[in-house]
Formats: sequence, C-alpha cells, structure tokens
Amino acid sequence: MKSLVNKTVKLFLKSKYRALTQVMQSPFEYQYGLFDHLIETARHTEWGRKYQYEELTSYDSFRSRLPLSSYEDLQPHIHRMMLGERDVLWPGRITWYSKSSGTTNSRSKFLPVSEENFNDSHKKGSWDTLSILYHYHPNLQLFEKKSLILGGSLSHFKDNPETIIGDVSAIMITNLPLIGRPFYMPDVKTAIMEDWEKKLDLTADLALREPNIGTIGGVPTWNLVLFRKILQKTGAAHMLEVWPELRLYIHGGVNFQPYRNQFRQMIPRDDFIFQEVYNASEGYFGTQYRPDEDMILLLDNGVFYEFVAMSEYGSPHQNVIPLEDVKLNVDYAVIISTSSGLWRYDIGDTIRFTNNNPYQFRIVGRTRQYINAFGEEVMIHNTDTAISRTAAKTLSEIKDYTVAPRYLEDGEKGRHDWLIEFQHPPESLHTFATVLDDELQKVNSDYAAKRTKNLALEQLSVTALPENTFEKWLKSQNRQGSQVKVPRLSNTRDYVDDILDFTNLQKIHVDD
Repeated sequence: MKSLVNKTVKLFLKSKYRALTQVMQSPFEYQYGLFDHLIETARHTEWGRKYQYEELTSYDSFRSRLPLSSYEDLQPHIHRMMLGERDVLWPGRITWYSKSSGTTNSRSKFLPVSEENFNDSHKKGSWDTLSILYHYHPNLQLFEKKSLILGGSLSHFKDNPETIIGDVSAIMITNLPLIGRPFYMPDVKTAIMEDWEKKLDLTADLALREPNIGTIGGVPTWNLVLFRKILQKTGAAHMLEVWPELRLYIHGGVNFQPYRNQFRQMIPRDDFIFQEVYNASEGYFGTQYRPDEDMILLLDNGVFYEFVAMSEYGSPHQNVIPLEDVKLNVDYAVIISTSSGLWRYDIGDTIRFTNNNPYQFRIVGRTRQYINAFGEEVMIHNTDTAISRTAAKTLSEIKDYTVAPRYLEDGEKGRHDWLIEFQHPPESLHTFATVLDDELQKVNSDYAAKRTKNLALEQLSVTALPENTFEKWLKSQNRQGSQVKVPRLSNTRDYVDDILDFTNLQKIHVDD
C-alpha cells in the first residue's frame, strides 16, 4: 500500500516540478500577476480602502503610495484581527497566527496565516520542495518511510480563544493533509505540546519504537538535542544504528554550516541528503534547488517581493526595488506583501542573490543582527563562516554562539566578545580565539582594517560556556520552540551580559 502511495505521489510531484520550472522561466510575469491578484483581493479591506487600492494601476503607484511597514506599524491591526475583526488587512476573518519570537526582540510577534496564505505559500512551498527532491533523487521513498518533524506548539489566544497561535511548524502539522498523516511522527498531540522538555522526551521514546524513519526536519540545534537523548537511551554509536533507513534532513532557520560536521558524525552516510528551506512565519520563501546549490526564490506562492540594498537600508533616501532590478552579490533587506495582509512588510532578513536564471540566493543575516560598533560591519554570514573554519582547524565542534562588542572605555581599546558553547572544545581556547580572529579578518576586510596593529580593535575574546547554557537561558526567557534561535549578533551587550549574569560567569580574557 505504501509503495503504491509513493508511486502515485511521485507522478503528482512531476507535475509540480514542471509548474515550478515554468515559474522560474517567467519570474516577472508570475510576480506581477500575483501582485495584481493581491491588490484586487484586498481592495475592499480596511487597509485597501485606506490606501485606495481600487485606484492603484501599477506597481509604481503602489510603491509611491504605501509606506514600508514594520511589525510595530501593523501590530494594532493584527491585534484587532486576533480579537475577531474581519476585513482589516485581508478579506474575512483569520483565526491562525504564527508566533515568532524573533532574535532581536524578546517580545513575541503574531503574524496572520490566512487560509490562502497557508495553501498557496506554506503548503505549496512544501510540495515544491518535495518535487525538487524527487526530481534529483528519483529513488527516494518518503511515502514509504516515516518522517520525524520536530515542530513547535499551539495555544489559544487568551483574549479570544477562537484565535489559535503557535509556531508555523505546529500550524502546518495540525493542518497536515490526510495523505501525509500515516507517514509522519510524532502524533499531533505530542508534536504541538507546549512543554518542550516533555515533548522531546516523549518524541525520543516514540522514535525508538519506529525504526523506519527516513526523513527528519526542524532547526538543527533541537534535532541535535533529540539525537543525543536517543543515543543516551540506546547506547548506539550514531543515528544509523537506530534508524538505518535515514536518508534526508530538511532544515532551515539558521545557517547550517556550523552544524554540518556534527550531523555528519551523527549520520555517517555518504549519500545522505541535506535540503535547505526558507519557511518563515510569514511564508515559504525558498528551497534548495540542486544538491549543493543555493536556494531558489519561490515566486508563485502568495508573496510579492521587494528589496532594499543594505548599503541604503534605513537611510532617508533608500531605494526600494522589485525583483527585476536586483543585482548579484549585493546584500538586500527583504520586503514582502502577502496573502495574509502583510503589506510592504520588512521581515528583518537579508539575502544575497547568486544567480538570476533562476533566481537563487542565500540568507546572509538579519537587518538588526550585526556588529558595527567600530565601523567593522560584521554580519552573521561572516561569523558563521569564520567559526566553521576555526572549528575545522582546531578539531573542535560548536554547539552555538553569540557575539557582542566591548566598547572603548577607561582608555581600553574595543573588541568583540564571543560566548561559545562547545560540543567538543578545542585543546587551547587561546589558540581557538587567535585562529577565529584571523578567520574573521579573512572574510571581512573592514574588521581586518580595524584590527591592523590593534589600532581600533584588540583581538576578540572567547568565553566557553557550560553545557546547555543557551538552552537553559532560553528556557528562563520563556523562549523555547522550534522557531526559537539563539541571537547570534547584537550591536549592544544586552544578550551577552544577560547570559553572563544568568550563568554567574566572570568574563575571562583569553590573553590571561
């Protein structure tokens, strides 16, 4: 029976792949067709009447009439929608809201997920990903094996219990098509539990009774926690001793490079497939196209894209451009308008296009996660690359990290302070810090210039945190879930000092 289902789904996915190919061949036609649909659909909403959507005749008129929106701009409208109001940002009443804690603000964001947005973005993006996987790996048997997806939780909004809030992964699990339920684990009740520790323990116990798992999914850090629980319970050397059919990992949310070596050790299989996706709370934006290539931007999935070059971002005269005007190897902030009523919304992510036929990109950071305390302009992709290279050179493994500046004070020079939780620490923390500083200079010329002869910046400092510090700190902040990530970079010391206070650590400079 499962074999028949797999064959049937493969035929369906062939048609999905053909449709995806057509979109990639005519990107602007599909984007502007989608733009027209969004404007026409929302013309009678409160937002549409405010900005006179019925008079918008082109993208240029849309761009000149509507301002860019932050979450703070849209939040009052979203709150009214959560209380049950209709036709505010999008037609009808929206009952599902994805909860995004973000990595730059401890306050939760609640982002509307309309039925159209769920079907045309989140669900469609999942099918697009599967169509690509089966195209390049036709022998996959995803619908003959089990898939273990480590999702988030759901709850009712206290001011209106008919409104449901939670991680986008939990929303997708709850609305999983009937055809997919027999191939998914854990059960829905366990998958959407709010008690994260209990969910991990139950998932580990359930997974041990199911050896036929072929696919895993979720944020890398939480999957590694689950793996370690399972290996501890079984005494197995690696995950293939537990799940011999394991073949695929679908991941997203963070740069995977710092975790790749740990996954390779946990899953020592030469033909194992790593598939990166970009499924955010606001929509399913991208998926890896070919093996070992960057993701493609999904252009027919309920999202109209605009971009702002990071060199202009936040300036009074920043230029907002459509897809057709982007250039390769330039870092852009992503602006979206969606079939959930997020209009010209700044999602806070930065991407870089590496190809325009098709449009392929990589995520390079967050608009608010950077360090530019001394003119060094360090972004997440710089630190991820530098720490991955350093770990390889020092035969160590990184579990997670965060970085903040140490500002100039009392006659001292500034520096970057790194808090790192190691899976396998290096022999010498001093050597690790020296190599890391050197690698960061190699990938960021501005940082290298500020480090010249220690004129503006001293060598960076590294503190090794005790095991599970980040996990415990996130729990203390009530920030556990599949979408929750450790903030990597900050231009202030708020996170670093809070973590140090939490662990009662005294900062030790590696030069001591």
